[in-house]
Amino acid sequence: MMRSSKIDRQTKETSIHLELNLDGVGEAEVDTGIGFLDHMLEQMIVHGLLDLRLKAVGDLHVDYHHTVEDCALALGMAINAALGDKKGIVRMSSAHVPMDEALGFVAIDFSGRPYAVVEGNWKSSAVGGISTSLMDHFFESLSAAARCNLHVRILYGRDDHHQAEALFKALGRALDGATQVDRRRSKIIPSTKGVI
Repeated sequence: MMRSSKIDRQTKETSIHLELNLDGVGEAEVDTGIGFLDHMLEQMIVHGLLDLRLKAVGDLHVDYHHTVEDCALALGMAINAALGDKKGIVRMSSAHVPMDEALGFVAIDFSGRPYAVVEGNWKSSAVGGISTSLMDHFFESLSAAARCNLHVRILYGRDDHHQAEALFKALGRALDGATQVDRRRSKIIPSTKGVI
C-alpha cells in the first residue's frame, strides 16, 4: 500500500510543490525561502521518519505569514491525502521531546475533526525571524488541512529556538505513531462510527 501524496498549491501569494511519503526513512529536501522554517520541518521529517520534498516560493518581500501558513496547509493536505480512508491506522499518538532545557509535547488524533490547541509559551516575539504567533498559527493551519485534532504545548524552557525544535521533533514523533498501520485492524477504520 503506497501512502504518499503530491500537492501543488498555487495562489497569488505562494507557489508550493510538495511530495510526502508517510512510510519513509526521514529524508528531507525543504526550501521555503525561510531558513528557520526549513530547519524546523527537517527536524519533524527526520524524527518522524517521513520523506518530504517541499519547494515554496512566496511573497517574502511582504512578510513570512503567507509562506508559513501555506506550507502548513499544503503539508496538512498532503498528510490527509496520503492517509486515504484511514483504514488500519493507529489514529492517535503523542510524544514528549526534550531539547536541552525545553520540553515539548504534541498529541494528535486523525479523527476527521480539525481542532488545534497551541500553548507555545514563547519568551520572545520572534524565533528564527518568524513571529511566535505565526509559529502557533503553523500548527493551527496544519490541523485544519490535515483534518486532525492537534494539541501542542511547551511544558517548560527558556530558549525559544530549543522550544520550537522540541515541538517540531515531537510533532514528527506523534505523526509517525498515529499514521502507522496496526496489522491487527489493517482493513478496519479506527472509529466506532465506522467512518472518519
